[in-house]
Amino acid sequence: MDKMHVISGVKLNGEVSTSGAKNSVLALVFASLLAPGRHRLTNVPFLKDIESANLLLKSLGCEVTFANNELIIVVPQTLKYHADYEIVRKMRASILCLGPLLARTQKAEVSLPGGCAIGARPINLHLEAMRALGAELKLENGYVIGHAKKLVGAPITFDFATVGGTENAMMAAALSEGETIIDNAAKEPEIVDLANYLKKMGAKIEGAGTSTIKIQGVDTLKAVDHEIIADRVEAGTLIIAGAMTGGEITVKKCDPSHLDTFLKKLKEAGIKMQIEKQSVTVLPTDKFRCVDITTGPHPGFPTDLQAQFMALMTQGQGASVIKETIFENRFMHVQELLRMGAHVSISTNTATVHGEPGGLMGAPVMATDLRASACLVLAGLVAKGETTVSRIYHLDRGYEKLEDKLAKLGARIQRIKE
Repeated sequence: MDKMHVISGVKLNGEVSTSGAKNSVLALVFASLLAPGRHRLTNVPFLKDIESANLLLKSLGCEVTFANNELIIVVPQTLKYHADYEIVRKMRASILCLGPLLARTQKAEVSLPGGCAIGARPINLHLEAMRALGAELKLENGYVIGHAKKLVGAPITFDFATVGGTENAMMAAALSEGETIIDNAAKEPEIVDLANYLKKMGAKIEGAGTSTIKIQGVDTLKAVDHEIIADRVEAGTLIIAGAMTGGEITVKKCDPSHLDTFLKKLKEAGIKMQIEKQSVTVLPTDKFRCVDITTGPHPGFPTDLQAQFMALMTQGQGASVIKETIFENRFMHVQELLRMGAHVSISTNTATVHGEPGGLMGAPVMATDLRASACLVLAGLVAKGETTVSRIYHLDRGYEKLEDKLAKLGARIQRIKE
């Protein structure tokens, strides 16, 4: 397994561009199943999760070509409907093929998904949405087995604002008969990107980005071209890298409006920034304060930036209380930060960080999930001495060549092949 070797002591400086949003691409590649023909997605990052999604598309009968951040998907008139365990187990987002398969083929056999070990993340809300639209589902031998003579629009109300559940419901409803109203829908920018893609394909959707989405089903959709939005989590990670090291970096090709709550917390901490329409510049900040955060559905503080923000708080002055409300097991990076000398205590879903600027020490640490791996790399940028992060295959699931981007800014970072 590859490792990441980081040597501290460098203030990052320069410009870096954000890649396309992983969490948006994964929904859109499965949305392509709704329309036969040639789909062209641009600004697609090279990631392990995208490779897994492409394998699944091929297994369903699609032709897939991926080069130069351009993904071409040719969807056949007749799709296969079996999503095999050996592919699905690698990536939780594979469950997003359930809605499109039921809508296109009236059948689906989808393995229960795998992915990062950051909590149970049950798919019951996905299943309830499909049942509301008329699908008959059962769990058998580790698979969701479903069929529906015809999906019919219906009211869908989620117990909480699930991103994946909202996406699956939107895709299935796009080819259903009649109107579907999704209440307590997720509001994430990736939901809006999916809606824009579906509307290009001919879907009738209103309200994406709000808590109520209305979809009028249509008979057919067409293949189209679409550019993926910028990855707000990668942008936030790079911004934190600049803030932690006290350098001046400009993160380009990002949408600051997608990071509003996150950026407000950085300002509250006293980190100096210059925010433009499509970029954020972190200005040199010698000292900053620890602040409290509580993760929540968009537009709240993103859970996908909680671990990285904790790394930042280890360098602040004072104490930070971090509450995690989305996933019940998303503090696994804390044990590794403790190995580096961080002062963090946990009580159920709350972590308290006592900042100590310059207090981290380099150490061998192990990544436990995607965002935890980014947290440890960030910590390594400021920890005295050398840090080696193992199991960085997690990092490759969600960041496109992060080490190259950090190295471009001056970081002493190297991937070690094993």
